[in-house]
Amino acid sequence: MTPPPRDEEPTRVVSPHEPGETDADGEHETTDMDEAPQSADPTSVPEDVQKYERFTKIESGTYDRANEFLRERSYITAREWAIARLCADFRTETGVEMTKIGENLPELVPFMTDTYTPQAVNQARASFEEKVRKAGATFLYGAMSDFFTAEELDDVMYESTEVAKFLLEVEGVDLAVEEEMAAEDRISTVMREVREHSAALRHDEVCCPECGHEFGVDEK
Repeated sequence: MTPPPRDEEPTRVVSPHEPGETDADGEHETTDMDEAPQSADPTSVPEDVQKYERFTKIESGTYDRANEFLRERSYITAREWAIARLCADFRTETGVEMTKIGENLPELVPFMTDTYTPQAVNQARASFEEKVRKAGATFLYGAMSDFFTAEELDDVMYESTEVAKFLLEVEGVDLAVEEEMAAEDRISTVMREVREHSAALRHDEVCCPECGHEFGVDEK
């Protein structure tokens, strides 16, 4: 499978204070984001930040190495990966604590060396979500279009699962062997069903994803 196009974003840590940087969607998720971020005070690091234990398996100053690994095996950057995880972990009933994430980014993720504005945090999270959606569409099209045999598709799924498991382990998730095998079995079952249903779809009828109009296989 031809990998999706690589992001042209530089591999260095992007300063959130560079001129011209804006939100990905132009909107703030919480009122917390409306506050101008202040310089982090080492003596007043929030308690939940001090107790945060993700990414402890990565040494500080290894952003480029993490970024290179992800660029070779995925569609996301190290910055997007780390911030997406933080946004999931620091979500409250009213939204994501983006100011807290940005101000304490070096404390939360060892390989991040600069603080971020709430807007930069939001931008990275939005970029992550967009890439996941596009990569998902690319993968499913490849799986449904009969470009791969069942064995080749199994290989793709195995490689993808191994990378995903490695990233989870780096984040601090302990995966039991039994859980890994059960997850792989479920994924294989789902992908077999995808192939079966897509075969029926190709030889029956398809629907326009925009308007839902059904096209018969003989329709011009």
